Amino acid sequence: MSLTTNQFLSLVRTNPVNAALLERLPELGLDQCYLVAGCLFQTVWNQRSGKAPGADIHDYDVFYFDTDVSWEAEDAVIRRAATLFGDLDVEIEIRNQARVHLWYEQRFGRPRPPLTSSRDGIGGFLVECTCVGIEAATGRLHAPHGLDDLWHGILRINPANPELDLFTPKAASYQARWPWLTIVAP
Repeated sequence: MSLTTNQFLSLVRTNPVNAALLERLPELGLDQCYLVAGCLFQTVWNQRSGKAPGADIHDYDVFYFDTDVSWEAEDAVIRRAATLFGDLDVEIEIRNQARVHLWYEQRFGRPRPPLTSSRDGIGGFLVECTCVGIEAATGRLHAPHGLDDLWHGILRINPANPELDLFTPKAASYQARWPWLTIVAP
């Protein structure tokens, strides 16, 4: 069986936090605003595993793109989001993708060239099948590698970010929470 876009969108909304975020995110008025990654694919894996939709999801990531790369501008967005989503009682990480290159090396020990869009950020996750995002304004899915590996639980290194030393522990942490996942060695 394959997972269609409509099935994916329906499954991720079974997580009430995802549904609330997708409903409210447009209120922030951010360019290229996407709900991304873990809260989406992990909701699907939870469904496949018979778990509650929000089980084992550590945080909810939101990407946007603003050419103002100052910390003050991003912090203002983070504070507005904290007010808008304060009742959800989950950790929400909202990040300007235009700023990633400014902090990436300090956090991960290697430089990263500037991104040109939120889609670039989505396409740069370590595990190929986790490169998913839902655009807040339109509800459209962006999944540059499709949904088949996500549905079947196949974890491959993303050729756009081939950092084996980062991929290996990330994939292992997913497999520890969802043991039916399969890690494909690069």
